[in-house]
Amino acid sequence: MKRLTIIVAVLLILSGQLSAQVNGQKKHNNKNMEATTPKKTSDFPVGEENTAYAQYFTGKSWNAPLTSNKDLNVPVNNITFEPGCRNNWHSHTGGQVLIAVGGIGYYQERGKAAVRMKPGDVAEIGQNVEHWHGAAPDSWFSHLAITGNPQTNKNTWLQQVTDREYAEATRK
Repeated sequence: MKRLTIIVAVLLILSGQLSAQVNGQKKHNNKNMEATTPKKTSDFPVGEENTAYAQYFTGKSWNAPLTSNKDLNVPVNNITFEPGCRNNWHSHTGGQVLIAVGGIGYYQERGKAAVRMKPGDVAEIGQNVEHWHGAAPDSWFSHLAITGNPQTNKNTWLQQVTDREYAEATRK
């Protein structure tokens, strides 16, 4: 009887350790999931991870096309950036309009101070103006991106925004 009690006690201890290990793994998996699951910052859809343009971003972004009728000639996408994410310096031959819809982000034209963007702010970007945009270091950020002159608009992707440039631009 004593031997059976010891075996049951050992099994209970082991099952408790296994349960704790499984629960710890679930917590770890949930934490990893939070790091890769985009935060919904507005009423617009977040969309899919922006893998097509990942090479032009530092950090992760998501893209939700909001218009599909090409005859309207006004492509509009909701772009969501994780904290610290920004795109490379780039320009558009047809220009671009950004409308902040959630979180806090930044927009900067080359040679000018960065502009902090919050919901409702609009950035009108002229043709061939080199710029970047992205999230604040501590906030998710979403903006609507409206492409100007879509039939002839071409993006020219340039170098990454360095960590130093980003830190200077986003200093509070």
